[in-house]
Amino acid sequence: MKILAFDVFGTVVDWYGSIVHEVKRLRLDLDPGQFALDWRAGYQPAMARVRSGELGWTRIDDLHRMILDDLLARYRISLEETARHDLNLIWHRLSPWPDAVQGLTRLKAQYTIVTLSNGNMSLLTEMAKRAGLPWDCILSAEVFRHYKPDPQTYLGVCDLFGVRPSEMMLVAAHKDDLDAALALGCKTAFVERPLEFGPDKTVDLAREPRFDIHACDFIDLANQLCH
Repeated sequence: MKILAFDVFGTVVDWYGSIVHEVKRLRLDLDPGQFALDWRAGYQPAMARVRSGELGWTRIDDLHRMILDDLLARYRISLEETARHDLNLIWHRLSPWPDAVQGLTRLKAQYTIVTLSNGNMSLLTEMAKRAGLPWDCILSAEVFRHYKPDPQTYLGVCDLFGVRPSEMMLVAAHKDDLDAALALGCKTAFVERPLEFGPDKTVDLAREPRFDIHACDFIDLANQLCH
């Protein structure tokens, strides 16, 4: 195994906590936690509009903005354009989980570590710079013009690095993402993120024998993978 490809939203960074913190900072008249969940819930339906051909290829930044505009209208919150644009860019400023940087740094010493995220290149680059995420390479669905879980994303990583699927491991906190990679012959590592959707949501953390590794965080992942 040569390449570790990481899902980012929820696996590496805490989107829920970061959005909640931002909404509180802005003192918006709404439930910060529910707002974060509602914004995230619009993600899959928005990508489905691209896959169906209703929309042409659209960057996640633009999909996030479309979802945000709809949400603000639903919540009857008025924000001027500058504030609305800055709020949308919270996705560029998501904070990493406490174990992320240390775990990635250890893994980087033995493997090539890359992102494999639906986030666009500018988003992932600014996030990495702000959070100190030590990627060897930033790869995005934007490179392949396909969103995960389309096969072109996982196989695209393998093609770019000239490796077989069995030489690439997807690291993710989402079992559907891992299942899509597994179906193509990739290695898989499930990482627990019990608070991804906040303290009141139950997350499926059950061990699944079909995945190669089950880790409680990136430190545990590094302990299992690094010699």
